[in-house]
Amino acid sequence: MTNPTIQIEKDLGKQIYDALQGAVVETVLEIATDGSGNDYWRNIMEGHCMKVEKEILPEFYDMCHEVKDKLGFNEPVDFYIQGDSSINAFSVAAAEEGQPHIVNLNSGLVDLMTKDELLFVIGHELGHIINKDTNLKRLINFVYPPGRAQLPIALQLKVRLHDQLAELVADRYGYMANQNLNACVTAFFKMASGLDLAKMNVSIEALLADNMKRLDYFLKDKGLSQYDHPVNPIRVQAINLFATVDDEKKLEESMSELIEILLKVGNGPLDEDLSVFVATAGIIVSNADEKVTDKEYEHIIQSLSSLQMFPQSFLQAVLKADVNELFKQSVSNILQKDPGMRDSLLAYVIGLVIADKDISTEEVKLIFCFGDDLGLSQKEISTMFASMIQEHYTPSLQSIC
Repeated sequence: MTNPTIQIEKDLGKQIYDALQGAVVETVLEIATDGSGNDYWRNIMEGHCMKVEKEILPEFYDMCHEVKDKLGFNEPVDFYIQGDSSINAFSVAAAEEGQPHIVNLNSGLVDLMTKDELLFVIGHELGHIINKDTNLKRLINFVYPPGRAQLPIALQLKVRLHDQLAELVADRYGYMANQNLNACVTAFFKMASGLDLAKMNVSIEALLADNMKRLDYFLKDKGLSQYDHPVNPIRVQAINLFATVDDEKKLEESMSELIEILLKVGNGPLDEDLSVFVATAGIIVSNADEKVTDKEYEHIIQSLSSLQMFPQSFLQAVLKADVNELFKQSVSNILQKDPGMRDSLLAYVIGLVIADKDISTEEVKLIFCFGDDLGLSQKEISTMFASMIQEHYTPSLQSIC
């Protein structure tokens, strides 16, 4: 298998790039910067690390450039080794054209890994550069500076998913660099444990068997992969599939089960029913006055964003089904599992009505009818309605101008 790309990763990267007006921002930055975009990392590397030069570390230098050649990557790269006991490595893409990219390996990783394992790690880090992962991260951090601006929840989830899928793509580049599946697997376990597996007499068969047991936990909806790197059971199985499945279509089908784990936003017992409720209630309430506004649609999508990775697609799928029947079933399922959710369900419906700053008589009737179906009294419904109007309602400028 020689094609390391994963289509959903490419599509997500483009979606994030376009959403952040990447072409415009990059053009502005190119004009605004003075060619010093990599100075921060360059200063750290040159001042505090050992640069991998042919005259100083000839074998390691040859190893690094062997990987570059195997991956067909011709752009300049400076390799460094940092005195750090943590088992880690990173890469930084050049901010300006013509500057060398940076790949750094911590000394703890270099000491622990065999040659084939190091080839995998170097290939992985170069894979990030080839895949332009740093470029996208740089754009995100510019538009939403860390510590100063918070990404919208829908964008947060997509960025996290893209980061995870980009790691799987980089792992494929790592395998292409060494063509040794066992070394890829042992590299993962060494990074996870910090142990010299040969010294501990651990077999590759035992590692793969243990990985399948751990993967089963995630496949059975008990675990989430909520970090910017996928959990190791997913990464090990993904690289195993890439190395052993020859047919591209079969590989994509096999990968889909692993990607489903990454698509999960949560694993609460109510998540799916709540998603259906949010979508169907949103559709029903928005159509109560026979005019679905942008504000109402945005409110539905925003609410779905905390439950579904692709809320818009989920909403479109619901629209093709029997919305009223799905709505009734979702309410029944939710209240059967957690009767205490009554107030939250009503609050969501009221929030939808308030969202477009135009409360119609039909919408008010719908709120009282729904509250009654939930078993709430007229007094309880009115109290919540009044409270939410007081806290969240502001008239539209159009209505007062």
